[in-house]
Amino acid sequence: MDYSEEAKMTTQTETPAAIANDDLQRLVEFAQIITAARDAMSDDMVTRMAGAMSEGVNLLDRLTRNEGLMRLLLALDRQESQCLLIALSEAIHAASKDIAAAAPATGGLGCMLRVVRDPGTQEGVRFLAVLGQHLSHSLREQRRRGG
Repeated sequence: MDYSEEAKMTTQTETPAAIANDDLQRLVEFAQIITAARDAMSDDMVTRMAGAMSEGVNLLDRLTRNEGLMRLLLALDRQESQCLLIALSEAIHAASKDIAAAAPATGGLGCMLRVVRDPGTQEGVRFLAVLGQHLSHSLREQRRRGG
């Protein structure tokens, strides 16, 4: 027997007074919960919560009307963007550990040449160059469209 059949049988066998009594009991319990919450909160807490809720609603309204942010959120929802963000977060973590553990750079042209010869550095510069190309193309397109 499934839940709906059992509920029908229970409802049919209970008297209307018993059903009303159960509903009344639930309402009393709910009122007791509200009263306990009200008693536990000071006026200052209520004022701060109301202010926070108001600020939250205002912020949410502003964020949802921001077309650029909405487009960014849509772009970040793509699988390839999520992979890039994961890689970026791991790279930031690893770089912070490497920088903290490494001796300060000695400076000079020789130090710069060692850094530039590193394949990781070359890949990073290439990534930034491609990102810059796409960014400048997108900005030109927006200006062309009047945005």
